Amino acid sequence: MIQVNNLSKSYPSQPLFSDISFAIGNGEKVGLVGRNGQGKTTLLRIIAGEETPDDGSVSIPKDYSLGYMKQNLDFTKPTIIEETSSALPEANKNEIWRAEKILFGLGFSREDLDRAPREFSGGFQVRLNLAKLLLGGYRMLLLDEPTNYLDIVSIRWLENFLRDWKGEFILVTHDRDFMDKVVTHTLAIHRGKLRKLPGNTEKMYLQLVREEEIYEKTRINDEKEREKIEKFISRFRAKARLAGLVQSRIKTLSKMQKREKLAEIKDLEFEFNKAPFSGKYALEISDLSFAYDKSVPLIDSLSLAVKADDCIAVIGKNGKGKTTLLRLLYGQLNPSEGEIKIHPKIKIGYFGQTNRETLNPHLTVEEEILVSMDNPVRERARGIAGAMLFEGDMALKKVSVLSGGEKARVSLAKIIASSCNLLILDEPTNHLDMQATDAFLEAIDAFDGAVVFVSHNEMFLRSLPNRLVVFDNNRVSVFEGGYDEFLERVGWSDEEGEKSRNTNTQSGSKKDLRKAKATIITRRSKELTPLKEEIASLEKKITLLENEKSSANDALIEASAKSDGETIASLSIKLREIEESLETLYDTLDARTIEMEEKEAEFEEQLKELG
Repeated sequence: MIQVNNLSKSYPSQPLFSDISFAIGNGEKVGLVGRNGQGKTTLLRIIAGEETPDDGSVSIPKDYSLGYMKQNLDFTKPTIIEETSSALPEANKNEIWRAEKILFGLGFSREDLDRAPREFSGGFQVRLNLAKLLLGGYRMLLLDEPTNYLDIVSIRWLENFLRDWKGEFILVTHDRDFMDKVVTHTLAIHRGKLRKLPGNTEKMYLQLVREEEIYEKTRINDEKEREKIEKFISRFRAKARLAGLVQSRIKTLSKMQKREKLAEIKDLEFEFNKAPFSGKYALEISDLSFAYDKSVPLIDSLSLAVKADDCIAVIGKNGKGKTTLLRLLYGQLNPSEGEIKIHPKIKIGYFGQTNRETLNPHLTVEEEILVSMDNPVRERARGIAGAMLFEGDMALKKVSVLSGGEKARVSLAKIIASSCNLLILDEPTNHLDMQATDAFLEAIDAFDGAVVFVSHNEMFLRSLPNRLVVFDNNRVSVFEGGYDEFLERVGWSDEEGEKSRNTNTQSGSKKDLRKAKATIITRRSKELTPLKEEIASLEKKITLLENEKSSANDALIEASAKSDGETIASLSIKLREIEESLETLYDTLDARTIEMEEKEAEFEEQLKELG
């Protein structure tokens, strides 16, 4: 068991946490959460012995091994496999297969094993450090954003690895879905203090909200009681016969704890400004091909029509062409073959991995936002800056002094400041904490335009897209459906390969079973998609009519106040017609919803029977 006792840490410009204590028991897998800048990385570094606390101590049992992934990339061996194998514990030095298994899981190929570490990109070198950590035979792992630089297939592999981990770990990640799938406990740094609970992040945040609601209600009640006592003392202080009661109230008042009002915690606020667009398609891709090296095409004969309300996720392993495709759509690259037709009324909001480099270092945050606005208004620019956590004088900071995460927020603020009807977003949440990531997801979901985005966050992939562009098995294809449907019907080729390596068999019966499942899933999509679209259309019509009804009611009240009989009669007829239409729509919605639920249950039963 690791025991943290009365730990405190602060920097001159920022206090982090004070007098925190907790323990990590045997087998506990702990997710460490907190807003950016609250001290999560600092806490891990203190536990690892790489940083010193201001006060307090960390007790680690003798012979308890603890591994922390180094940020420096210091490789001494000539090949990837030798470098990774050097991390094997002495008792397992000859078990090179262990190193191979982890390297394959993190996205290295068999051909990569004999290449030099320095030949790889920075992202793959970080993966190599992670591989060495996972292979080191430690009892506890300290994992600070281990999914950074991993693609979706590697993230899914790491998720399974951590689920099966027999020791303990503390995990920091902005990917809530990933964290919730692997942890047994959640540790939260909140308002400079620390809470630990069994369960996932949702349970932790609900508990924090409840506690703050109770605190605030208690504070308000205490203030009311304090005011009553103070009024009594003030009113009767001069009356000798009530001196005893007054003294009693004074003593009570002196013992009452003064609860300070909780400081407001500012959340990022995202709301994209939709530019008008009435066309059917935002853009059309025809037989698109692209290659940096003609002998190694990244994209080959891709065709895709992006509808005005499509949300399309571009998914796949790193280095296979996802970012390249987005740059082609935005016009930063030209196709080798084929064409991209963008509707003349389309206005693009683009967030790329190199957006921060396009910011002007000499401008302030406010000025960068202003230059992105169709009608520059300083007050609105300040409002957007504040919504992105650049409040007050923070909005006057030069871009040149901002951190990487702050520059990413400025890039997002520039998109929010402009009006657009097509968002092209390349991993936009990499520098956002969990709360900001949740807010960003809600803003994309609410955006009434087309979205094409790259993300490795499975919560996003499960929640947002209705179609996918898939880079897998050295080809690019379009999948008509959501991410869960893709996993059921198609799946990742590397995961099939992993299963094959583990079992060395792939029976005909399993192939038949998968084929049968795919047939049912295809039928399910074919039958349910029109129903879902009809239900969405009905809900939209109901919302419009409800708004119209509300406006008519307001007008009727106004006409009644003026005794305008003609208007009252006209509005009464209109309201009756609206209510009749609403009744019909509600009946239809109810029938379609029941029909869809019955069909969903029928297909689920068929899939369950297949096992």
